[in-house]
Amino acid sequence: MPHLTAWRRRAPGLLLTALVAVLALALNRAVPVVSALLVAILVGVLLRNLRLVPAAAEDGVRYSARTVLRLGVVLLGLQLSVPEVVGLGWGALAVIVVTVAGTWTLTLLLGRLLRVPATLTLLMATGTAICGASAVAAMAAVAGTAGREREEDVDAAATTAVAAVTIFGTAAMLAMPPLAAALALDAHATGVWLGAGIHEVGQVVAAGGLVGEAVLATAVLTKLGRVVLLAPLVAGVSYARSRRARMEAERLAAVESADAVLAGSAPPHHDAARPPLVPAFVVGFLVLVAVRSLLPVPAGVLEAVQSASTFLLTVAMVALGAGVNVRALLTRGGPALLLGLASSVVAAGLSLGGALLLR
Repeated sequence: MPHLTAWRRRAPGLLLTALVAVLALALNRAVPVVSALLVAILVGVLLRNLRLVPAAAEDGVRYSARTVLRLGVVLLGLQLSVPEVVGLGWGALAVIVVTVAGTWTLTLLLGRLLRVPATLTLLMATGTAICGASAVAAMAAVAGTAGREREEDVDAAATTAVAAVTIFGTAAMLAMPPLAAALALDAHATGVWLGAGIHEVGQVVAAGGLVGEAVLATAVLTKLGRVVLLAPLVAGVSYARSRRARMEAERLAAVESADAVLAGSAPPHHDAARPPLVPAFVVGFLVLVAVRSLLPVPAGVLEAVQSASTFLLTVAMVALGAGVNVRALLTRGGPALLLGLASSVVAAGLSLGGALLLR
């Protein structure tokens, strides 16, 4: 009964976000260069700022922004076949690693220079370096592990980061194919550049499709090579933050115990639950990557899971858009948007350098 009651509370919000997602995906199908994720975010922003989100939908909208999004990330794992990515060759793999590592590191440094909040910088770096909105969501799940960030602050940072990486990823999707032609890149180099330099998987598919089938295949595999790095990056940050949280808790416990001894009272007992070293959805993501890499998966299953993942992520983007306060973003979001632009330029520049070497 409690579970039934919870689902009844979530139903209006889930229905609202699902309906918008269906419309966004339909528009993307009719006009492939129009990003469904961007449309979903923009509609969510309009709904919130025009005060069209009913109070009864709030629980479902929050559920979409968190649980639905994480489920979409888990299903993304079944799209990744490690042997297929390795088949790109060591040159392309080097471009992927250098682009991801360089973009992530330089974005963190630029965030400090621009005085962008640390959590927002981390999410922006992950989204730009790995795979856009889904990577932001994955990292947001561990961003508060150190116990210093409020859930509302992490959600606000995730919303801003998703908006930025989606906007600039869409710009890259439109700009990079003609630039590749102007630079006279061959099909393999063009595919590697598009896959390594554009943020979202859907954006890479759209950009590759504008050039040709040979470019599209290489671009998608290169993009999925970046996605493979999502799990170790999130797991590493999660471990570091969990370790920091435990050390901080132990330090505070030692101070409180010392104070209690001096006061002649019993030391306090701390029984707080420790955060997991690796979030459950990251484990699920890795399990599906292993399944796809080691076992034959029917094409029909792959297509169905890919469609489900895309739908769930689009639903979540509506909810994240509904968390955007336009006035606050316009008054305080300038440095964040500048960081998103700079980070996107870094990703495109590093990947282009690698693609030129592959010619």
